[in-house]
Amino acid sequence: MTQQPSVWISRPTFPEVTVRLEPYFRVLAEPREAKFTPAELAAKLADCDAAIVGLKERVGVAEVVGARRLRIVANLGVGYDNLDLAALTAAGIAASNTADVLNESVADYAWALLLGAARRVGAAERWLRAGQWHATEFKGWLGAEVRGRTLGILGMGRIGQAIARRAQGFGMPVLYHNRSRLPETTERECRARFVDKGMLMRESDFLVLVLPLTSQTRHAIGAAELAQMKPTAVLVNVARGGIVDDAALAAALREGRLAGAGLDVFEGEPNVHHDLLALDNALLSPHIASATTETRRAMTAVAVDNVLALFGHGAHAGHPPNLLNPEALAVGRAPFPTREEPTR
Repeated sequence: MTQQPSVWISRPTFPEVTVRLEPYFRVLAEPREAKFTPAELAAKLADCDAAIVGLKERVGVAEVVGARRLRIVANLGVGYDNLDLAALTAAGIAASNTADVLNESVADYAWALLLGAARRVGAAERWLRAGQWHATEFKGWLGAEVRGRTLGILGMGRIGQAIARRAQGFGMPVLYHNRSRLPETTERECRARFVDKGMLMRESDFLVLVLPLTSQTRHAIGAAELAQMKPTAVLVNVARGGIVDDAALAAALREGRLAGAGLDVFEGEPNVHHDLLALDNALLSPHIASATTETRRAMTAVAVDNVLALFGHGAHAGHPPNLLNPEALAVGRAPFPTREEPTR
């Protein structure tokens, strides 16, 4: 009798979603959050046919060299800079992400950071909790108006477009820069105008970063770009740490060359640059832009869909809907044939 394949889930998620795997796989789910060393991660992957991993798990050559049975790594995130796609593809291992299901929650959170940074919410709350509120001052805690100001978006994919649509309620003109210009119909829907990166830096009152982290986008916002921005501007990053040079950003905030920042991601997280931690004009959160119950459940469901599909099950049997490297399927680890669905 053929042994049932196994799927490893690297972090606690939603059992009511992952139960869909049980008719076809031995499900090995971690009961608590853990940080795996490269050697520990390699050992986990060596014993499974599929893996559902989070952004903490960095999967490259060393981690898959002994994973002879591994056919897919399903990432719990839309970004996949934790996966070495070239290494996975060369080994014939498929990779997938959770595109689209987190667009709206991340867009909402980008606005939460934007508004919070503009109105100094984080610093005001800390001041209140410290017992400093003894009287209301007419000119105390003055923040920046949002309505009517210019919103800039760097990286105009689906999340960027969702952020732009929300700007209509604030009467904000929207500028954007992207690797390629959007179709005119999409620009009209978002009421957004394409500009070069330099103009985006100079004209934005609020600049939101929503681009993937690649070798080309690392430190896309560094000292030179920050120097182009208005001293009254606010920078928001809900994309990836490493897109911003955090040391340069901290210096600009500390020296008054930038009014504020709302940051959900950081270089080297969970470590945060110590200078950012000391600044009252930096509103900081621990990489939680997609953290709603509904979105995280949907992300898990998409990862499950991708695993099931690669092994020939479900509505997408044989065709994982979020495959990042379809060429991997031709490298010697062909997907399992479609099997008859079990009756339950």
